[in-house]
Amino acid sequence: MHNAHHWYEVGPMRAPGVVRLALEWRAPWEFGAALWSQPLLPLAPRGDGHPVIVYPGLLAGDRSTGVLRRFLGRLGYAVIPSGIKRNLGPRDGVLEALRDGLLAARREHGRTVSLIGWSLGGVYARELAKEYPDDVRQVVTMGTPFTGHPKATNAWRIYEFFTGHRIGTPELHEPLREPPPVPTTSIFSRTDGVVSWKCCVEKEGPAAENIEVEASHLGMGFNPMVLYAVADRLAQPEGGWQPFDRAGVRALLYRDPRRKTWY
Repeated sequence: MHNAHHWYEVGPMRAPGVVRLALEWRAPWEFGAALWSQPLLPLAPRGDGHPVIVYPGLLAGDRSTGVLRRFLGRLGYAVIPSGIKRNLGPRDGVLEALRDGLLAARREHGRTVSLIGWSLGGVYARELAKEYPDDVRQVVTMGTPFTGHPKATNAWRIYEFFTGHRIGTPELHEPLREPPPVPTTSIFSRTDGVVSWKCCVEKEGPAAENIEVEASHLGMGFNPMVLYAVADRLAQPEGGWQPFDRAGVRALLYRDPRRKTWY
């Protein structure tokens, strides 16, 4: 057993096992659920229409975030695609282009920008918020591994192959643990079949929280529970952010992320 950084880091971390990996076959069902729930999703909380940028996961592009972006657009937000055609990691020019996109959205709309990232895209969102805290309103990540052991994922070999970056170097991963200096929400699933859920749990604070959902890793971007949670977070007034409220019927859908059981 190693020294724990946070309450959730107990014992060695491992990549999700074969059972959870098999559960990734839920993703098509989650997509179907998103289509079935279309009449209900517009009832989700509405915000003030501020700009939002959405970043896709490893090997994915902006097409993968289409359901989420269209949903947020119907709620009135100025939704902006990341410009990533295929996310092959932070290669030369990628981070520069993302920085330019954030600052351009800030100038065009004259308002701070919320950043949403799916898996690896959430790492981009967090790091951009650290660089430009005055331009970012809040960060929401979905299944994003930013803490724990960097190899506690079933995708680390794929990451190394396509990005050319070696996994496990402290100078690369340790800074990722630090939360951005803006309101930050990590949405995670204990049945994630790609990333160990413990790698996705934020150290909670006055403006840092976790929301647990029942979702696959590959289906988070169109899981109705995730869509609703994202809408709820974006609807928080600027300067008046409050943690996600699990009271009432929400407690039946969103389980307590602090519970100690594996599931």
